[in-house]
Amino acid sequence: MIVGSLEIRAVISDAQSLKDKRHVLKSLKDVLKNKFNVAVAEVDDNDLWQKTTLGIATVGNDAKFVNSVLDNVVNFIRGFPAVQLIDYDLDVM
Repeated sequence: MIVGSLEIRAVISDAQSLKDKRHVLKSLKDVLKNKFNVAVAEVDDNDLWQKTTLGIATVGNDAKFVNSVLDNVVNFIRGFPAVQLIDYDLDVM
């Protein structure tokens, strides 16, 4: 079993409240779950309006496949208009 984890640090610059931030994150999390079949959770910066840290995980039997899925998630987030990717850490084990 191969487990892939991804930690995303991002900014939601248009968020003016936690409600705005949660709205954007719910939309992003729903799309990631449906499109890439990954688990997604906000793991840090919960009380900050414009900053977020997401934890994303997937499991498979091929390391190349797991790495590819997480690479595609990063690329999708880069193109998501409401979120600006700051940094990420990808780990496949």
